[in-house]
Amino acid sequence: MGEIVEPEEELSVKKPKTWATGAPAVAHALTYALGQTSPQRTALTLLTINQAGGIDCPGCAWPEGAPKERHRNEYCENGAKHISDEATTRRVTREFFAEHSVSELAERSDYWLNQQGRLTEPMVKRPGGDHYEPIGWDEALTLVADELKALDQPDEALFYTSGRLANEPAFLLQLFARAYGTNNLPDCSNLCHESSGSALNETLGIGKGSVSLDDLHNSDLVFVVGQNPGTNHPRMLTALEETKRRGGQVVAVNPLPEAGLLRFKHPQKARGIIGRGTRIADQFLQIRPGGDLALFQALNLLLLEAEDKAPGTVLDQDFIAAHTTGFGVFNDNIRALDWDDVLAATGLRREEIEEVHQRVLKSRSVIVCWAMGLTQHKHGVPTIREVVNFLLLRGNVGRPGAGVCPVRGHSNVQGDRTMGIWERMPQSFLDALEKEFGFAPPTRHGLDSVDAIRAMRDGRAHVFLGVAGNFVRATPDSDVTERALRNCRLTAHISTKLNRSHTVCGDTALILPTLGRSDRDLQATGEQFMTVEDSMSDVHTTRGRLAPASPALLSEVAIISRLAHLVLGEEQGITWQKYEEDYDLVRDHIANVVPGFHDFNRRVREPGGFTLPNPVNSMTFPTASGSAVFTANTFTALTAPPGHLILQTLRSHDQWNTVPYAMDDRYRGIKGARRVVLTHADDLAELGIEEGALVDLVGVWEDGVERRANGFRTVAYPTPRGSAAAYYPETNVLVPLDSVAERSNTPTSKSVIIRLEPAEPAPVPASQD
Repeated sequence: MGEIVEPEEELSVKKPKTWATGAPAVAHALTYALGQTSPQRTALTLLTINQAGGIDCPGCAWPEGAPKERHRNEYCENGAKHISDEATTRRVTREFFAEHSVSELAERSDYWLNQQGRLTEPMVKRPGGDHYEPIGWDEALTLVADELKALDQPDEALFYTSGRLANEPAFLLQLFARAYGTNNLPDCSNLCHESSGSALNETLGIGKGSVSLDDLHNSDLVFVVGQNPGTNHPRMLTALEETKRRGGQVVAVNPLPEAGLLRFKHPQKARGIIGRGTRIADQFLQIRPGGDLALFQALNLLLLEAEDKAPGTVLDQDFIAAHTTGFGVFNDNIRALDWDDVLAATGLRREEIEEVHQRVLKSRSVIVCWAMGLTQHKHGVPTIREVVNFLLLRGNVGRPGAGVCPVRGHSNVQGDRTMGIWERMPQSFLDALEKEFGFAPPTRHGLDSVDAIRAMRDGRAHVFLGVAGNFVRATPDSDVTERALRNCRLTAHISTKLNRSHTVCGDTALILPTLGRSDRDLQATGEQFMTVEDSMSDVHTTRGRLAPASPALLSEVAIISRLAHLVLGEEQGITWQKYEEDYDLVRDHIANVVPGFHDFNRRVREPGGFTLPNPVNSMTFPTASGSAVFTANTFTALTAPPGHLILQTLRSHDQWNTVPYAMDDRYRGIKGARRVVLTHADDLAELGIEEGALVDLVGVWEDGVERRANGFRTVAYPTPRGSAAAYYPETNVLVPLDSVAERSNTPTSKSVIIRLEPAEPAPVPASQD
C-alpha cells in the first residue's frame, strides 16, 4: 500500500451536491476499503457488519431493523470506511516509534497519524524522553496502578470514555472507578448530547429518545433539526425514505442545505442507482445558527393562538390535564413572544414558519429528531426543553409515530451512559452497585470533560486514563487542553490506532493497544462477544470476525480487569480476574444492577437482542412531579458585532468524529483541503474579502482573550447571512473552555463569534515524506 505521506492542501471548489449516496457512495466506500486491506478481508467485514451475530458498526448509533428485514449490505458509505479503517493491514510497530519522536508526531496531521495503521504492542514515553519505547503488559499496567495508588485522593484521577466502548468494558470501568473511590467519569457525551440528557431528564424524566424505527416509518411529520444525516448517520436516510413512502412528511431545519436531506438515492435499490431517488425534505428552513429556540417558541405561539380560535380542536387538552404540569407558566411566557425578535433570530420569513405550522396542524403524529446543531449552544438545554413543549401541546409523546429522537453520533455512547459512565449517576444506581458488590460507592458528583480539563490545568488531577477516543481533538480550547494534559504525572490511552492524544503526554505516557470491534476475542473460556445499545435503546451483540491485528493485543475487558486487580486486589471481594475469562459474568452483574437488563445473557443471544423499556411510552414520567413538565424558557438570540460572523464547527463528509479519511467534503463540493471557511458571498463582499483569500479566524469572547486559527481559505457558500462554517477539530482552538451550555456544561461549538483577518501565506515546509 506504500508509505503514507502528508496530503498537500490544494483547494478545489465545485457547486454543492443536491442529492446524496447512490452509486458514487458505493464506489468511494470500496475504493477506501481496498486501499486499507485485501478484497477478502473487505468482504468478510462488510458482509457481517450490522448483521445479527456480526460486527456492530463502530461508526454511528443508528439502529438496524429486525434481523429478517435487514439488507445483506446493512451499512452506509461512512460505516464501510470506518470498519475498513479499523480492519486495515497497516501496522504501527516499535520500529515506527523508534523512527518518529513524540515531538515529530505532534507536528503531523490527524489524517497522517490515523493512516499509519493499527497499534501492535504497549509503548511508554518515560519522563524526560521524546520517544515511545516498548514495554510489557505487566510493567505497563503496574506503572498505571502505582500512580493511582500514590495519589493523595481518588478524585485526582480521571477515567475518560469514548462511545466506541462496548457495554461490558464500560460497566467494568465505572465499577473500577467507583470501587477506587471516584465518580470522575468524563465521557464524549459531555461534549455533544449532554444538553439533550439534561433537558429530557428535566421534562420527561429520562435522558433518552422515546421513538423506534417503526415510529419513524409511520409518523405523519418528522422534523430533522440541526443535523446532517447524509454524513453523520446516513442509514437514517433509509428510514426517512420509508417515512415518505408511507405518506409522511419531513421538515429539515439547518443552517446549511445538506444534500442528503434534499434528495436521497438509495444505493441498494434500483431507483437509487438509475432513478432520481427520493426527495426527503418537503420543506427546508435555512435557519441562522442558534435560532432554533426562537423557531419552536414561534410554533408554540401559533398553536396556542390556533387553539384560541377553535377551542378543543388544536391542543390535546386531555393529555395536558392528565400527564403534564407547568402549562400555565409556559403559556404566559410564550404569549409574550415578539415576532420581530423571532424573525431576526431565525433569519426566516414568517410565511415559512406559518407553512410549517399548517403541516403540524394536519399531522396526527409528530417526531422531532436533532443532533449537535441544537445541543452545542449556550441555550442548548432551553432549546430542547422548548422542543418538548412543542410535542406536549398536541400529545406527541408516548404514542405511536410520535416523540423525541436525539440522534447519537457514536456507536455505543448511549449504552455507556446506561452502564454508569456518568459523573452524576442517580443514587438508585449507586445503591444497586452497593447491593451487588458490597461496597459503598462515592456519592459526591465527579468531573465531566470540561471540568476534567480545568482540574488538570489547575493541578487538581494528576492521572488521566482514556479508554477509546481522541480526547485532545474532541475537546474545546485546544491549547488549554494540551497544556492541561501535559501537566499530568501520567497519561494513558487504551486505543486501537494512533491519534493526536498520544502526542500530548504527561510526564509518563502510555499507549495500551486493544482489540477493535472487527477482531475476534478469544479468552480462556472461548470466543467472547460484547453488546451495545443504539440510539433507540435496542441492545444487541457485536462479535469480531478477523484475526487480531497483533498477538500482543488485549481486550478492553482484560486491560480494565487486570488494572483494577492491581490497584484494588480483592478488597471489595470483586473477582476482577474472572471477568477477563468470561464476559457472561460481567453481564450477570449488569443484569442485577441496571434496570431493563434482567436475564441479560439469554435475551441478548436472541437474534436482534432486545429493546430496553422506556417509561415515557407507557405514559409514566419519572420526574419529581410524576408528570411531563412544560417549561418557560427565556428567549435568546445569537448576535455578532459588526464585522463579525457566527461560526459553527462541523464534520466534513470524509470524516469520522475527529479523524478525516480524506481532505474532501464531497457533498459540499470541497476537494483537497480542510482549512476552509464557508461564508455567504454577500458577507465576503461586505467584509471586503475575496473568495479564495487566505484568512485567519479570530475568536472573540467575553473573557477578552482572542483565540486564533490560522491559514483558512474563504469559500463562497450558501450559508445564512452573518454566519460561517468550518471543520473541527481544526477550529476547536477557537472555543473557550469556559464557553459552555447552561446546565449541561457542553462546549458551545456551534456558536463561535469570529472575525476574518487577512493572513500571510505560510512558508512551504520541506518535504517530510
